[in-house]
Amino acid sequence: MKNFEPLFRNADPIISDILNKALSEKEVSPEEGSELYQSSGMDFHLVGLVADELRRRRVGNIVTYVVNRNINFTNVCIKQCGFCAFSRDFREEEGYFLPTEEIVRRAKEAHNLGATEVCIQAGLPPDMEADLYEKICRAIKTEIPNIHIHGFSPEEVLYGARRSETSFEDYLKRLKEAGVNTLPGTAAEILDQNLRDKISPGRISVADWIDIIKTAHKIGINTTSTMMFGHMETPMERTQHIAKIREIQKETGGFTEFVPLDFVHSEAPMYKHQLHEGIKQGASGKDVLLTHAIARIMLNKYIDNIQMSWVKEGQKMSQLLLMWGANDFGGTLINESISTSAGSEHGQLLKPKEIKRIVREIGRIPAERNTNYKILKRFDNSKDVDEKLDEIEDVSKFGSYVELIKIDKYKYQNPRKE
Repeated sequence: MKNFEPLFRNADPIISDILNKALSEKEVSPEEGSELYQSSGMDFHLVGLVADELRRRRVGNIVTYVVNRNINFTNVCIKQCGFCAFSRDFREEEGYFLPTEEIVRRAKEAHNLGATEVCIQAGLPPDMEADLYEKICRAIKTEIPNIHIHGFSPEEVLYGARRSETSFEDYLKRLKEAGVNTLPGTAAEILDQNLRDKISPGRISVADWIDIIKTAHKIGINTTSTMMFGHMETPMERTQHIAKIREIQKETGGFTEFVPLDFVHSEAPMYKHQLHEGIKQGASGKDVLLTHAIARIMLNKYIDNIQMSWVKEGQKMSQLLLMWGANDFGGTLINESISTSAGSEHGQLLKPKEIKRIVREIGRIPAERNTNYKILKRFDNSKDVDEKLDEIEDVSKFGSYVELIKIDKYKYQNPRKE
């Protein structure tokens, strides 16, 4: 254990007391977490040092990643969230819908390239078949029984349950039976109802999000947890969100990771059209660092894995975040449509060899994991043999969101379309 006492002598007493509390493995409150956002100068760097120490205690010097593929099978959605540049109304020309055979083809292609996971998420199309999600999962599992399906956010579970006229629990059991292994804990944004009513009116409520997550955990489906920050929320709303995640974890133990997601503003409707006063252009670099560090500090002993988003932050910022409490690099993705459509400029595929290089440059050990954080391969030696995904020279073969919305054969067809 590092000796922080000499460093704390010249620190702000409030900040040093909170950080000492964290180092003593005591729980940091939302109010204390919010106070850490006010740190500056040496105090700011101390927050990062303490988060890094807690990371070292929990998970050591390994940085994990998963070889996966995102399959966002439709961008047509009945919701019009202010932060989402991905979705399209069913009347719009850019709406697309991938048939099940194309979803399966993409999953098989990813599996053949070494992927252990497919992440299935999409918009909420009108007139959706009640059993569509189940059909997709069964089709994937029929072709690739051992692929891990990380699919369907609480928003999608809510929609599917309502289309099926059944309870959350019954619907989640049906998804599990069909082949869903874990759920992405997205659609969380900020778990404050007043704020949600501004940035995403009509979106899943805080109460329903929590209920679905707890129900999934209860029936043996683990989930991730997320927070979208850098738009209109206050530091206190962020730390209260993290505290809600912590309370759920105390009760269920079903979260595998926590992922802070920086708001990508450039194509987001609520920013482009200035729908709300005071909306920000995403978080500052300082805020991004502090958010990951404070998440590590507040979730210490409850959620070991803090993941950062290389798609949103880029490679060099990702290296910094690995020194500010994060320990997981996320996935290779292969296709990434949601952040890309919002204006992210950091690409949609990061090859394993690139992740390993980025990790080694900061003196850490890269390791491939599965979705539930079991280590599959640890790469202590820098002389790695290229993996199948590394050998792909032309990544354009996987397509892009910009191209996908122009392909005629995948255009969304709806009987109500005029």
